[in-house]
Amino acid sequence: MARMTKERTNEPEYIEKLVNVNRVAKVVKGGKRFGFSALVVVGDGRGRIGHGHARAREVPEAVKKATNQAKRSMVRISLRQGRTLHHDVKGNFGAGSVVLRSAPSGTGIIAGGPMRAVFEALGVQDVVTKSVRSSNPHNLIRATFEALKSISSPKEVANRRGIKISEITKNRNNA
Repeated sequence: MARMTKERTNEPEYIEKLVNVNRVAKVVKGGKRFGFSALVVVGDGRGRIGHGHARAREVPEAVKKATNQAKRSMVRISLRQGRTLHHDVKGNFGAGSVVLRSAPSGTGIIAGGPMRAVFEALGVQDVVTKSVRSSNPHNLIRATFEALKSISSPKEVANRRGIKISEITKNRNNA
């Protein structure tokens, strides 16, 4: 359920992935009032990604609200060669725990459910992932984002340590 959107303004083209739709009920005096919650991931396919969660009385309205929230919460993730992660990383949120591993070219996206949507929208082509504890899509998305935010490129590490980038990449090649 991916959609590509492009507004008439100079807004970039986004990849929208609907991860989960859930029917929620509110008990009122006359019975039950049903609504829908939507979980959406939005990315530009070049390293920017965001996620949103919204509720509404109808599914399309919930998806639209979640998409707008995802566009507002976009973050930039540095990728190695624009196709994989710089290093292996773990992320936790609530009961959700994920392990993300960089992979050689040609591996593809080896990820289940919600995490696959994140990496497709992000523009990652080669990654191996594992969800360890919870299978709740909300917690998996948030844990994946926590892991992605903790990734640092060799340039960032070199600036932080005050050394050259070549020293960082030399150590990666030896390992």
